[in-house]
Amino acid sequence: MAIKIFIDQGHNPVNPNAGAEGFGLREQNITYDIGTRLANLLRSDPNFEVRLSRNTPTEQLGTSNATSLSTRVNSAVAWGANYFISLHTNASVNPTASGAEGYAYSMNSEGYWLGEEIIDGIADYTGLQNRGMFVRPSLYVLRRTPMPAVLIEMGYITNENDAYLMSQQPQRFADGIYEGILSYFGLNM
Repeated sequence: MAIKIFIDQGHNPVNPNAGAEGFGLREQNITYDIGTRLANLLRSDPNFEVRLSRNTPTEQLGTSNATSLSTRVNSAVAWGANYFISLHTNASVNPTASGAEGYAYSMNSEGYWLGEEIIDGIADYTGLQNRGMFVRPSLYVLRRTPMPAVLIEMGYITNENDAYLMSQQPQRFADGIYEGILSYFGLNM
């Protein structure tokens, strides 16, 4: 039986719930692209079934921040997802902040352990710093998902190098996340 993974491409094309911006790039466009590439990798693997939160670059989820987030979670729950992966780009007022990090509801959870593997994969495939996993039970998509969930900040859109890699070499991120998923399930041996 295939493992059902729901990929949430963080944020909407426009407000409400639009994402961060940097270097002329928009978070929601980067997450859409990398999420779609990741879905293609998972779809080519018989071990997985996949669904996306946004199926077109212009798809708008919800009419407020709250309904955007609940739509994502409710879609995953209705589909019967086994795992929930939310993709994002980080932002900082410090332009030297760089690297990938992840968030889970609790430390001793499948979401946390899955996130560790995904962050390792991103670091391996992109050369970005592995900033580690953190616990953030306040994040809606982590506290409202009944299945293991992880929120991945793939890199900093406000860092020139990170932004360049995410926008110009998105396949490296998709490959790294996919490799992390395979590693988590012991399928990359």
